[in-house]
Amino acid sequence: MTAEEHAGSGIRSVEGVTVVDPGLVRRAVAAAAVGNVTEWFDFGVFAYLATTIGKVFYPESSPTSQLLATFGTFAAAFLVRPLGGMFFGPLGDRIGRTRVLATTMIMMAAGTFCIGLIPSHDAIGLAAPMLLLLARLVQGFSTGGEYGGAMTFIAEYAPDKRRGFLGSWLEFGTLTGYILGAVIVAVLTAAMPEPDLLSWGWRIPFLVAGPLGIVGMYLRMKLEETPAFAALVEKHEAQQKEPVKGEFKEIFLQQWPAMLVCGALVLVFNVTNYMLTAYMPTYLTDALPPVIGETESYVLQIVVMAVMLVVITFIGSISDRVGRKPVIMVGCVALVVLSVPSVLLIQQNTVSTVFAGLLIMGLTLVIFSATMPSTLPALFPTHVRQGALSISFNISVSLFGGTVATVMTALIAATGDLMWPAYYLIGAGIIGAIGVWFTKESAARPLPGATASVGTEEEAKAAAGR
Repeated sequence: MTAEEHAGSGIRSVEGVTVVDPGLVRRAVAAAAVGNVTEWFDFGVFAYLATTIGKVFYPESSPTSQLLATFGTFAAAFLVRPLGGMFFGPLGDRIGRTRVLATTMIMMAAGTFCIGLIPSHDAIGLAAPMLLLLARLVQGFSTGGEYGGAMTFIAEYAPDKRRGFLGSWLEFGTLTGYILGAVIVAVLTAAMPEPDLLSWGWRIPFLVAGPLGIVGMYLRMKLEETPAFAALVEKHEAQQKEPVKGEFKEIFLQQWPAMLVCGALVLVFNVTNYMLTAYMPTYLTDALPPVIGETESYVLQIVVMAVMLVVITFIGSISDRVGRKPVIMVGCVALVVLSVPSVLLIQQNTVSTVFAGLLIMGLTLVIFSATMPSTLPALFPTHVRQGALSISFNISVSLFGGTVATVMTALIAATGDLMWPAYYLIGAGIIGAIGVWFTKESAARPLPGATASVGTEEEAKAAAGR
């Protein structure tokens, strides 16, 4: 029996099997998830304040034009996400996961904080929306390296048999961030007269991002590198090579089949995500007759996401036992079968039917949220994992996820057909099912390019004896 320290006292190798101390795993998951809370609090606040932001920065436009302009600014951040993924992803494969995640954390928080400081259109004219766009581009660039890096970070720390459960905590952080954003916006909307909200109240949630970003950066900087990356560095140092060489060439020439699969899975995940979190609040208050107030729509969203919080880690754990593919396929089938009923319920425009429709959509989304953080990193080998994942993830999100609100607003305005959200979700479900078909099952198996990973030496002995 041999035991060898890899990257610190919490990580060691026993008989060629990586053993990661459970306490270290918990700290790693917490650091990634807390950072994700901040990231998606920032994005969620912008989506929930879309109508107010439109009035502040585009006051001379019609209500529909204000929404389109605001969602266009929202989507602009997604257009630069592939650039951020191309920059930060390969950088994480060269200098390590931890430093890149700390950098993306502080950049995102700084961009959001600056939005809270931008003067209104009435004060500085066209410079106001231009500065808003610039801040959103900073957010988008940093987010391009954030989510792929966070998924990689947790997946490489997690023991093989618990990767689904532990990975689901990343999206637990995402939902928490959205809920915090929705709660703050709901309280502001309910408690403040509209003139006060338009003049200064809308700035409050954006200014909160500064302190949150500092806390997230601190937590991430306190962690050591992942076992898989530390082993990769040791191997290449022994061979006197750079950890990554010619990564872009390998990603696009050798990893393209996995990148296409990744893109399809990301599409179904994020179209559902942004339909619920970014577009449905606007659908309820602007596309439908104004029966349910803005505050009520926020409360319904909060309750649905709270339900998702309760079940997400259970679904992640189920995927560890039955496999990722069966669980994700259930979500894809649910989109195809239940999207029309959910949208029809929402169109009934009563509190109970809207809640039922949103809950169907949310429970479908949580299937993807619980399984994608463990499924997507397993598509790529260690030496190009963060780069290939970040690039494919962000290209798909930019094309199909971040544009959902803009496309839905434009299609409904052009056709008058309120069923477009259902049609869009059905298409996403079909594409996602195709992606699942070509995905290799990864539950309870080592990540490509990494050794088996367990949580105790007893498990390592058992794994080594197989």
